[in-house]
Amino acid sequence: MKGTRELIDEFLRQKRIAVVGVSRNPKDFSAGVLREFRKRGYELAPVNPHVSEIDGLRCFARVQEIAPQVEGALLMTPPKITEQVVRDCAEAGVRRVWIFGVSGKGTANQAAIDFCRQHGISVIPGFCPHMFFPKAAWFHRLHGWVMKIAGSYPR
Repeated sequence: MKGTRELIDEFLRQKRIAVVGVSRNPKDFSAGVLREFRKRGYELAPVNPHVSEIDGLRCFARVQEIAPQVEGALLMTPPKITEQVVRDCAEAGVRRVWIFGVSGKGTANQAAIDFCRQHGISVIPGFCPHMFFPKAAWFHRLHGWVMKIAGSYPR
């Protein structure tokens, strides 16, 4: 079984990613994550059923509607819908899922994690992608450093 850090590195090597649950509010943290991935050269497919466009990108209502298909999905959804979203990912053929969390499991719930593992979907339950980007902003590096000191940084 692969370690969390190896799964994170594999996820970040993918270049076509869905960002599920991204907010239409440009000041929301999820919108900032979308912009950072985009700045780093990722091709993104935002997923939010309430809008048709976010940050100049076509927005999809569900993962299954994305064409061409994405290689991974970053979930920034409320925990109560995360399980349905991972089911959507499975139906759409998405094999890598990152369930966002600032520390620990975040938006994940155990049923969503179990579903991914039972269906051969590589799952990262928690953590913030910013901590793993090369040359991230100082506060993201600080967050990672604190997690290393606390022993909770993924290996």
